[in-house]
Amino acid sequence: MFKDPSHLAQVIDHTLVRPDATLDDLGKACEDAKKYGFACVVVNSCHVVRAREFLANTLVKVCCVVGFPHGANTTTVKIVEAMEAMKNGASELDIVLNLGMVKSGRWDVVEIDVKNVIAMTPQKVHKVIIETGMLTPAELERACQIAVRANAEFIKTSTGYGPRGASVEDIRLIRQAIGATCRIKASGGIKDLAAVTAMIEAGAERIGTSAGPAIMEEFLKSK
Repeated sequence: MFKDPSHLAQVIDHTLVRPDATLDDLGKACEDAKKYGFACVVVNSCHVVRAREFLANTLVKVCCVVGFPHGANTTTVKIVEAMEAMKNGASELDIVLNLGMVKSGRWDVVEIDVKNVIAMTPQKVHKVIIETGMLTPAELERACQIAVRANAEFIKTSTGYGPRGASVEDIRLIRQAIGATCRIKASGGIKDLAAVTAMIEAGAERIGTSAGPAIMEEFLKSK
């Protein structure tokens, strides 16, 4: 599956979005990301500047969550958060759908929300978090189609704060809904190499996890 440690590391978004994450935690996460060569470090917006400083002169990107974790902000608030994250050094943005509007059937509001955030932050990698554990199959399909129309590069399964994390079946349903029009990020509850491998085999191309170092060490010990 993974030809070498670098190959594995480049599918991992090393994630630190706990509300109680300290500056020491942030420094440790960034050091781990540099050590293993992860694709990016995912942080809350208040940590973007410091993460960019920690990761200066490396290839590791900073990713910021937007509207996290429920997507319940107004569109204007999401735009401001996303634009400030971009200004502060974020290269990637993980945007949470407005789940209340999804459940209300207000798909027009959901689509306008996502499209505007993406339109106002051009030339960045956008991942739309649909929170699969809260959606029916029909809602999942429609949410995926909205993300594609909004020109998101990735559809992301979960925030890690929903009723459950990612499943292999989620990945299959997303791929079925979107074909090859968008990439998939599996996130939530992925703690070991077996889970990473299963998600990639199912069609995911990026993995969000706070267990990146443990997964890398597991891989290295298996060689």
